[in-house]
Amino acid sequence: MKNLFTIFIFTLCLMSCDSITGEEIGRLSINKISTDNDNKILKEFTVDLKMGDEIGLWSDMDIEYNGEVTLTFKLTMFKNRKRIATIDIDPTDKYITIGEMQKSINGKTDWSFLGKNTSLTIDDNATYTFKGILIATKNPTLQIDQAEVVFKRS
Repeated sequence: MKNLFTIFIFTLCLMSCDSITGEEIGRLSINKISTDNDNKILKEFTVDLKMGDEIGLWSDMDIEYNGEVTLTFKLTMFKNRKRIATIDIDPTDKYITIGEMQKSINGKTDWSFLGKNTSLTIDDNATYTFKGILIATKNPTLQIDQAEVVFKRS
């Protein structure tokens, strides 16, 4: 009975999380650094959206590094195959954070989180495509276990 109650509470928490953060409609599982044109890790995601849809852009990260590092997701947004915007996102610049764990010892940082970075309001019914890469300052100790852009409809 106790296990059944625990499963019920866990399921309830997951369902309420979606109602707070929005429904996930897609994700760019980039997970690697693009270093130059010969090593560009480009991911893309396409979705039909309606005028007035509010789309949250979240970063789902799990990284390790020594010293300092700056990360940037570089996204290009297309509407019906026409390029309409470029969006740069610092995944660490977030205003809502879920499940953050950060440990820094002797200059080594282990950091994981799901964080909301920005929102977009859709201006027209259309098919939208998002293409993205991840770039970083040079740091040979940087290890990326997860680096994804998550799209959630509010």
